[in-house]
Amino acid sequence: MHSHTEENYLKALFNLANEKGEVSVNDLSKILAIKMPTVNSMVKKLAGKKLVHYESYKPLRLTEKGKKEAGLIIRKHRLTEMFLVQKMGFGWEQVHEIAEQIEHIHSPYFFDKMDEMLGYPKIDPHGSPIPDKTGKVDWIRYEKLSDCGAGETVRLGAVIHSTEEFLKFLNSRKLHLGLKIKIKSVESFDGSMVVSYGKNSTETLSLTVSERLLVEKIG
Repeated sequence: MHSHTEENYLKALFNLANEKGEVSVNDLSKILAIKMPTVNSMVKKLAGKKLVHYESYKPLRLTEKGKKEAGLIIRKHRLTEMFLVQKMGFGWEQVHEIAEQIEHIHSPYFFDKMDEMLGYPKIDPHGSPIPDKTGKVDWIRYEKLSDCGAGETVRLGAVIHSTEEFLKFLNSRKLHLGLKIKIKSVESFDGSMVVSYGKNSTETLSLTVSERLLVEKIG
């Protein structure tokens, strides 16, 4: 059983490795907003528990055991987010902070029951995959909306870097998972896009927004 702090480190390492490939102590320090010496000593502690491969001046890597443990923490977090949205009526922008607290509950039965009540979902409310009971993740192959071109039609599958502010912005633009989006034009100067979807015949999305929307092409 790990402390809350250790669990937060494992989760951050898992997410950073998925996003950037390589993770340094500095990356970890930034994302956790914890000073480098503190991060260093915690990483050494995790290495002592055979959860992290740690060598000076080399990228940090989770061991197979570390990946499994991190996957199980993320499973609890994402199942909780789904439960809060599906069963309790929370908005997708409201669930992260609550799930951050609930993910530290250690009872597997609690989360297995949650999984069963939800009908064994594969993704969370933001489209991120929910790891299975062994901590394994089935990644879904999406591309960023920003990498798509004019004339293409895509379906919104997931949102990355989903802060509360960003999700509120998407709500205000009526953008949600499963939505079909047609790209009408892309501005070569700044990468902004004119798109149409739902009842919105012309909506402009900045590059900042389109880089955070993951889609699958459907035409």
